[in-house]
Amino acid sequence: MFEGHPNRELWAPRRGGFRDLIARKWQGIGMVLFNSIWTFIPSHAFRQAMLRLWGATIGRGSSILRGTTVLGISNLVIGNNTTIGFRCVLDARRSVVIGDNVVIASDVHLIGGGHDINSPDFAAWAVPIRIEDYAWLAVRSTVVAATIGRGAVVAACALVLEDVPPLAVVGGVPAKQISTRDGDALQYTVDYRPLFQ
Repeated sequence: MFEGHPNRELWAPRRGGFRDLIARKWQGIGMVLFNSIWTFIPSHAFRQAMLRLWGATIGRGSSILRGTTVLGISNLVIGNNTTIGFRCVLDARRSVVIGDNVVIASDVHLIGGGHDINSPDFAAWAVPIRIEDYAWLAVRSTVVAATIGRGAVVAACALVLEDVPPLAVVGGVPAKQISTRDGDALQYTVDYRPLFQ
Protein backbone atom coordinates (compact mmCIF):
# COMPACT_ATOMS: atom_id res chain seq x y z
CA MET A 1 0.00 0.00 0.00
CA PHE A 2 1.14 3.57 -0.71
CA GLU A 3 3.91 2.33 -3.01
CA GLY A 4 3.95 5.80 -4.56
CA HIS A 5 4.46 7.75 -1.31
CA PRO A 6 6.84 10.60 -2.28
CA ASN A 7 8.85 10.51 0.96
CA ARG A 8 9.11 6.79 1.44
CA GLU A 9 12.35 4.92 1.57
CA LEU A 10 12.86 1.21 1.77
CA TRP A 11 13.67 0.34 5.30
CA ALA A 12 14.88 -2.61 7.28
CA PRO A 13 15.99 -2.71 10.90
CA ARG A 14 19.74 -2.18 11.18
CA ARG A 15 21.81 -5.27 11.57
CA GLY A 16 25.32 -4.97 12.94
CA GLY A 17 27.75 -6.39 15.40
CA PHE A 18 27.46 -7.45 19.00
CA ARG A 19 26.80 -3.92 20.28
CA ASP A 20 23.90 -3.48 17.87
CA LEU A 21 22.49 -6.85 18.92
CA ILE A 22 22.54 -5.79 22.59
CA ALA A 23 20.90 -2.45 21.73
CA ARG A 24 18.11 -4.17 19.77
CA LYS A 25 17.50 -6.65 22.60
CA TRP A 26 17.40 -3.78 25.14
CA GLN A 27 14.85 -1.92 22.98
CA GLY A 28 12.79 -5.09 22.60
CA ILE A 29 12.70 -5.64 26.35
CA GLY A 30 11.63 -2.03 26.90
CA MET A 31 8.82 -2.26 24.34
CA VAL A 32 7.47 -5.50 25.81
CA LEU A 33 7.56 -4.21 29.39
CA PHE A 34 6.11 -0.80 28.56
CA ASN A 35 3.36 -1.97 26.21
CA SER A 36 2.21 -4.93 28.31
CA ILE A 37 2.65 -3.65 31.89
CA TRP A 38 3.96 -0.13 32.49
CA THR A 39 1.53 1.69 30.18
CA PHE A 40 -1.31 0.66 32.52
CA ILE A 41 0.28 1.93 35.76
CA PRO A 42 -1.69 5.03 36.86
CA SER A 43 1.27 7.40 37.20
CA HIS A 44 2.47 9.85 34.54
CA ALA A 45 5.82 10.16 36.29
CA PHE A 46 6.42 6.40 36.29
CA ARG A 47 5.39 5.83 32.66
CA GLN A 48 7.50 8.71 31.43
CA ALA A 49 10.48 7.63 33.55
CA MET A 50 10.35 4.19 31.93
CA LEU A 51 10.15 5.68 28.42
CA ARG A 52 13.09 7.98 29.21
CA LEU A 53 15.08 5.06 30.58
CA TRP A 54 14.70 3.36 27.20
CA GLY A 55 15.77 6.48 25.29
CA ALA A 56 12.66 8.59 24.66
CA THR A 57 12.91 12.38 25.00
CA ILE A 58 9.90 13.89 26.78
CA GLY A 59 9.58 17.58 27.68
CA ARG A 60 8.27 19.26 30.82
CA GLY A 61 4.55 19.28 31.56
CA SER A 62 3.71 16.57 29.02
CA SER A 63 1.44 13.62 29.74
CA ILE A 64 0.85 10.22 28.20
CA LEU A 65 -2.35 8.61 29.39
CA ARG A 66 -2.77 4.90 30.13
CA GLY A 67 -2.89 2.21 27.47
CA THR A 68 -0.74 3.97 24.87
CA THR A 69 1.48 1.66 22.81
CA VAL A 70 4.95 2.85 21.78
CA LEU A 71 7.04 1.11 19.13
CA GLY A 72 10.68 2.19 18.78
CA ILE A 73 10.89 3.96 22.14
CA SER A 74 14.36 5.41 21.54
CA ASN A 75 13.10 7.25 18.43
CA LEU A 76 10.27 9.07 20.26
CA VAL A 77 10.61 12.82 20.94
CA ILE A 78 7.80 14.73 22.70
CA GLY A 79 8.00 18.47 23.42
CA ASN A 80 6.75 20.48 26.40
CA ASN A 81 3.12 20.63 27.58
CA THR A 82 1.88 18.01 25.14
CA THR A 83 -0.93 15.58 25.96
CA ILE A 84 -1.33 12.12 24.46
CA GLY A 85 -4.65 10.43 25.24
CA PHE A 86 -5.67 6.92 26.18
CA ARG A 87 -4.87 3.89 23.96
CA CYS A 88 -2.88 5.72 21.28
CA VAL A 89 -0.35 3.96 19.04
CA LEU A 90 2.94 5.77 18.44
CA ASP A 91 4.93 3.91 15.78
CA ALA A 92 8.36 5.49 16.24
CA ARG A 93 10.38 2.66 14.70
CA ARG A 94 11.58 5.19 12.10
CA SER A 95 10.92 8.24 14.32
CA VAL A 96 8.06 10.28 15.76
CA VAL A 97 8.72 13.90 16.74
CA ILE A 98 5.87 15.72 18.51
CA GLY A 99 6.19 19.44 19.26
CA ASP A 100 5.07 21.67 22.14
CA ASN A 101 1.43 22.22 23.21
CA VAL A 102 0.14 19.41 21.00
CA VAL A 103 -3.10 17.62 21.86
CA ILE A 104 -3.40 14.03 20.66
CA ALA A 105 -6.79 12.68 21.71
CA SER A 106 -7.54 9.09 22.69
CA ASP A 107 -7.26 6.21 20.21
CA VAL A 108 -5.13 8.16 17.71
CA HIS A 109 -2.69 6.07 15.63
CA LEU A 110 0.57 7.45 14.24
CA ILE A 111 1.79 4.87 11.71
CA GLY A 112 5.18 5.48 10.09
CA GLY A 113 5.37 2.82 7.43
CA GLY A 114 4.00 -0.08 5.53
CA HIS A 115 4.87 -2.48 2.74
CA ASP A 116 5.21 -2.07 -1.01
CA ILE A 117 2.51 -4.40 -2.32
CA ASN A 118 4.19 -4.55 -5.76
CA SER A 119 7.57 -5.55 -4.41
CA PRO A 120 8.54 -9.19 -5.01
CA ASP A 121 9.70 -9.47 -1.39
CA PHE A 122 6.91 -7.27 0.14
CA ALA A 123 9.60 -4.71 1.06
CA ALA A 124 9.00 -2.52 4.08
CA TRP A 125 9.13 1.26 3.80
CA ALA A 126 9.14 3.90 6.53
CA VAL A 127 8.89 7.66 6.89
CA PRO A 128 9.51 9.75 10.01
CA ILE A 129 6.35 11.35 11.43
CA ARG A 130 6.38 14.95 12.65
CA ILE A 131 3.57 16.66 14.57
CA GLU A 132 4.38 20.36 14.92
CA ASP A 133 3.53 22.75 17.78
CA TYR A 134 -0.14 23.45 18.64
CA ALA A 135 -1.49 20.70 16.40
CA TRP A 136 -4.64 18.88 17.53
CA LEU A 137 -5.37 15.32 16.43
CA ALA A 138 -8.96 14.51 17.40
CA VAL A 139 -10.20 11.15 18.67
CA ARG A 140 -9.60 8.05 16.52
CA SER A 141 -7.76 9.89 13.77
CA THR A 142 -4.95 8.07 11.98
CA VAL A 143 -1.81 9.60 10.49
CA VAL A 144 0.13 7.41 8.06
CA ALA A 145 3.62 8.61 7.16
CA ALA A 146 2.92 12.36 7.18
CA THR A 147 3.82 15.67 8.79
CA ILE A 148 1.11 17.66 10.56
CA GLY A 149 1.93 21.38 10.35
CA ARG A 150 2.00 23.93 13.16
CA GLY A 151 -1.48 24.59 14.51
CA ALA A 152 -3.18 22.14 12.13
CA VAL A 153 -6.28 20.21 13.21
CA VAL A 154 -7.13 16.64 12.19
CA ALA A 155 -10.83 15.89 12.67
CA ALA A 156 -12.16 12.85 14.51
CA CYS A 157 -11.83 9.56 12.60
CA ALA A 158 -9.89 11.21 9.74
CA LEU A 159 -7.28 9.24 7.79
CA VAL A 160 -4.27 11.41 6.92
CA LEU A 161 -2.17 10.04 4.04
CA GLU A 162 -0.24 13.18 3.07
CA ASP A 163 1.33 16.17 4.79
CA VAL A 164 -1.05 18.71 6.35
CA PRO A 165 -0.06 22.39 6.00
CA PRO A 166 0.17 24.70 9.03
CA LEU A 167 -3.21 25.91 10.37
CA ALA A 168 -5.18 23.62 8.03
CA VAL A 169 -8.24 21.80 9.36
CA VAL A 170 -8.62 18.43 7.65
CA GLY A 171 -11.19 15.67 7.88
CA GLY A 172 -12.54 12.64 6.08
CA VAL A 173 -11.19 9.42 4.60
CA PRO A 174 -8.80 10.23 3.06
CA ALA A 175 -8.42 13.57 4.83
CA LYS A 176 -8.99 16.75 2.81
CA GLN A 177 -8.74 20.37 3.93
CA ILE A 178 -12.10 21.70 5.09
CA SER A 179 -11.11 25.05 6.65
CA THR A 180 -8.27 27.07 8.15
CA ARG A 181 -7.55 27.78 11.81
CA ASP A 182 -6.93 31.30 13.15
CA GLY A 183 -3.18 31.50 13.78
CA ASP A 184 -3.64 34.31 16.34
CA ALA A 185 -5.32 31.80 18.68
CA LEU A 186 -2.10 29.80 19.12
CA GLN A 187 -0.98 31.38 22.39
CA TYR A 188 -2.18 28.80 24.91
CA THR A 189 -0.36 26.24 27.02
CA VAL A 190 -1.74 22.72 27.19
CA ASP A 191 -1.88 21.68 30.84
CA TYR A 192 -3.64 18.34 31.21
CA ARG A 193 -2.22 15.85 33.71
CA PRO A 194 -5.21 14.25 35.45
CA LEU A 195 -4.41 12.43 38.67
CA PHE A 196 -4.08 8.62 38.36
CA GLN A 197 -4.50 8.71 34.59
